[in-house]
Amino acid sequence: MARLLRVEYEGAIYHVTMRGNERQVIFRDDADRERLLERLGQRVEQYGIRLYLFVFMTNHVHLVLETPEGNLSRFMHNLETGYTVYYNLRHKRAGHLLQGRFGAQLVERDDYFLRLTRYVHLNPVFVKRAKRLPSKERIEHLRHYGWSSYPSYIGLRKKLDFVEYGPMLSLMRVKKKQQRREYRKFVEAGIEEKDAELKEALKKSRLSIGSEEFRRWIWDKHIELLEGHEPEDVSFRHESRKVETEEILEAVSREFVVEKTEIFQRQKGTYVRQVAAKMLCKYGGLTQRQVAEMLKLGTGAAVCLQLKRLQESLAESRALRRQIVRIERILEGQK
Repeated sequence: MARLLRVEYEGAIYHVTMRGNERQVIFRDDADRERLLERLGQRVEQYGIRLYLFVFMTNHVHLVLETPEGNLSRFMHNLETGYTVYYNLRHKRAGHLLQGRFGAQLVERDDYFLRLTRYVHLNPVFVKRAKRLPSKERIEHLRHYGWSSYPSYIGLRKKLDFVEYGPMLSLMRVKKKQQRREYRKFVEAGIEEKDAELKEALKKSRLSIGSEEFRRWIWDKHIELLEGHEPEDVSFRHESRKVETEEILEAVSREFVVEKTEIFQRQKGTYVRQVAAKMLCKYGGLTQRQVAEMLKLGTGAAVCLQLKRLQESLAESRALRRQIVRIERILEGQK
């Protein structure tokens, strides 16, 4: 089976798996688990990752995370390499500990994201020995499993500083005080009620988890990488060629059928300034601060926020994705 190129972009959400080489164990005791958890927290901060959950099993690890800076590969390389060096030194061994390549599927936001977190958090009760337990004992095992973010999600353990709980709990769409309880009910219902639709979605694409539209969008981006002969693990944030600012603004204004002057004005219900900011960074070689000054968006941080919101909208809107593709083709000289 051919290796897929690593699709990375700012604001992407991934289900990441680290597996032992040839299914070997990657933790011999709790000291090993503590070391990886400590390193995970450090690298999350170092690389600006938003970690939503984790589960450590005997021979593999699950992470669900977001990459605001589009830097998944660099983050994972550092995490895996450091842990392997530690493990080999401590246990006086040599050679590969982990499979040569970590798994990473892009995740569509909201419904698929929420259901995936349930699937991942339930891992400890789907191993063979736990499956044989009565339902009540399986629930207790899940609630008190020591190497998962689940107990802290439902209030049985102190929250970890490097895990972001709010975004996912907010998807429960109840009052804040009720979110933990509702999430607990949602997850634990999955012990008996299998999510056949999610399981099918997990199998449909090695690249992504989500609706047919989302999977097609990610696949199209993968094809773009293949056709561009990009090296493995590249980001969408490459510069194909530096394009003049006026040319970028012209392409954006034509696609959105607005005057160029309107790009500089704050307007509700349109993505024109967000798209212009993205194209100016990607094709114009401008920094976020320079874009902020040009488009009167305040600061570089404000541009970063606008780009993140745009990426969220792209994951949900096929029409917007088509507009982006048309603009990019023009700017890349594929008129």
